[in-house]
Amino acid sequence: MKSVLFVRGGWPGHEPVQSQEYFIPFMREQGYNVEISDTLDVYLDKARMHALNLIVQTWTMGTITGEQEKGLLAAVESGVGFAGWHGGMVDAFRNNTAYQFMTGGQWVAHPGNVIDYAVNIINHDDPITAGIPDFMMHSEQYYVHVDPKNEVLATTTLSGEYAPWTAGCVMPVVWKKGWGAGKVFHCTLGHVAKDFDVPEAREIVKRGLLWASK
Repeated sequence: MKSVLFVRGGWPGHEPVQSQEYFIPFMREQGYNVEISDTLDVYLDKARMHALNLIVQTWTMGTITGEQEKGLLAAVESGVGFAGWHGGMVDAFRNNTAYQFMTGGQWVAHPGNVIDYAVNIINHDDPITAGIPDFMMHSEQYYVHVDPKNEVLATTTLSGEYAPWTAGCVMPVVWKKGWGAGKVFHCTLGHVAKDFDVPEAREIVKRGLLWASK
């Protein structure tokens, strides 16, 4: 049986537990054994980490020790998948550049805070986004610093209404990348759990979790 570890904590405003509840039943339906951790110390358990198929993390504005970071990165490099959304992944550990190197991005702003914006699918052939149309979100529109090696699947275009110098900027929303033998998936949607009431957003994350899994 395949296994997935859901790690959650950090800033409660991103509803780390509630947002994962949209996907824990799905992974069980897919035949995965689901493990849950509310501590980053799980990343220190090398045998447990390397036996996993996938790690799903929602942990915003936290701190991670050097040894915890090394444990996580080594597991992904060995082939364990890593996936997540919004700040739970790309605003988890602001001081850890090696972690950011692995995730492929770091949040820096969300001009206007919660606003209406469009998500545009730019790769209609990838299994994560195939058949999914462009869609609207009412949430934070993330501005992220991103790795040019990311394979971007969906984007959003900033209007400049709230930060005029960003007008017309096309920003990645969904991407995937490699880290050693591991696969990494990220979606910037998911400020709060109800973001995943949007069917397209929920489906993209479901597919992304399965794609990233070893």
